[in-house]
Amino acid sequence: MASQPDSDPMPVLLLVDDDAPFRQRLQVTLERRGYAVTGSASLAEAREAIVGLRPTHAIVDMRLGDGNGLDLVNELRNLDADMRIVVLTGYGNLATAVAAVKAGAVDYLAKPADPDEIIRALEAKPGSRPEAPSEPMSADRVRWEHIQRVYELCERNVSETARRLKMHRRTLQRILAKRSPR
Repeated sequence: MASQPDSDPMPVLLLVDDDAPFRQRLQVTLERRGYAVTGSASLAEAREAIVGLRPTHAIVDMRLGDGNGLDLVNELRNLDADMRIVVLTGYGNLATAVAAVKAGAVDYLAKPADPDEIIRALEAKPGSRPEAPSEPMSADRVRWEHIQRVYELCERNVSETARRLKMHRRTLQRILAKRSPR
């Protein structure tokens, strides 16, 4: 267990994820590592929590029941420009990773993310680079990435994305509802 020096205040972390078992396990792990963690299951809960909380770190799930976690990333970045924000998602793709970093996240991790990997992302020095992947993307993954990039370029408008991809709207909706291929 990593301990914080007595002179440094305990880092305050906001954890936003609608998967309750995952959130609770991660919260316990982070608390053991020296973080003061406040967990939230939704954007609304997170927005209420940050009123009285001044987080130094945040972990935000991308897809929440009441909206997109990227909206919260923007709000957190406006609250504190130096906040370390990591975005987690079970629907990982290149377009949303770029959007997360542009919004102010320091890293973007696909679920299921290992707690050690999350902590490394939170504590990484600014400007450090993650290791390159050991294997190239599969053809299915490349297709998925392209669809997601166009979807983001169309500002998440399914009809416009389907039109640009020359794809039936329902087919696109089914693809978007699935998790990304490995």
